[in-house]
Amino acid sequence: MVTRRDVARLAGTSEALVSYVLNGGPRRVAPPTRERILAAIDQLGYRPNAVARSLKTSRTMTIGLVVPDNSNPFFAELARVIEDVGFASGYTMLLGNAMGDDAREAAYIRTLLDRQVDGLIVVPAHGPRSWTTDLSEQAVPRLVLDRELELPGATYVLTDNEDGGYQATTHLLGHGRQRIGCIAGLEGIHPTADRAAGWRRALTDAGVDPAGCSLVHVPFGRADGYRAGRRMLAGTQRPDALFVASDEQAIGVLRAAAELGVRVPDDVAVCAFDGIDGSAYTVPALTTMRQPFDELGRSAVEWLLAKIADPELPTQRITHTTTLVARGSCGCPDPAGGDSTIGQRL
Repeated sequence: MVTRRDVARLAGTSEALVSYVLNGGPRRVAPPTRERILAAIDQLGYRPNAVARSLKTSRTMTIGLVVPDNSNPFFAELARVIEDVGFASGYTMLLGNAMGDDAREAAYIRTLLDRQVDGLIVVPAHGPRSWTTDLSEQAVPRLVLDRELELPGATYVLTDNEDGGYQATTHLLGHGRQRIGCIAGLEGIHPTADRAAGWRRALTDAGVDPAGCSLVHVPFGRADGYRAGRRMLAGTQRPDALFVASDEQAIGVLRAAAELGVRVPDDVAVCAFDGIDGSAYTVPALTTMRQPFDELGRSAVEWLLAKIADPELPTQRITHTTTLVARGSCGCPDPAGGDSTIGQRL
């Protein structure tokens, strides 16, 4: 078994200098010496003992992430950013998939705490959240992403969902649509409530009574969006536009419209929310309020790492804005591949 002493002997340095290179300090190592040590590590195939190092430093260099459903592209794309940003800073991400189940969510959070992750990011599922008391009693830095709930000591990283819903509905109104229905997510979670609130406010500001427009609450998924779309578009008094609270739901709505012979955007204009990669490849491509995945993930990890380094760092509420991506589903020009940059390269 290759040891740190073997590395130091081959590099012609002390074991202390090898330790400084491996741990990034506490003392600076001259570049030529650092290069010799790294070359020796590579030549010998030396791998530091992570357990021993964590005992010495009181850190495991891991971040825990729990999401409601990692098969949902929104959470998958967000997790990828979090993993990339953490990895660039030397941290490994451990992922827990709650599958929308409170007991499973709680089990993952407790498991990650038992594994002594240095920090924890949670995107809470829709449910009773029995784990909040357990987490409140822990000292581990914690951050809640994409949701708001009562959790002492937590920082929140959010999207301005209300403004996004307002912009989406205002854009549909700008296309001359008046009977704008809303397919929202489940009741009781802030992304749903806030996006629906933005829809209502835009209608009210335009002199349209929201009570006269259809609103349904279904889970964030393609199948549920499809079923809701079938119900809303099958009647003779169907809406002439839909604000759909997630791209996944909107993909299901497009399928429902096609089966019913309802033309998008001629008969019904559609504007969605999230901006996942797949929204560019429907026919027509989805107009959507794009969430800033990179900014959301980066700000979450950067705050968490800062909190790990400084336990006295105060909590924050960090909010990011959405951006309208106009495509064919609302009546705007539909670029090739749903992305104007793709069309330019063809």
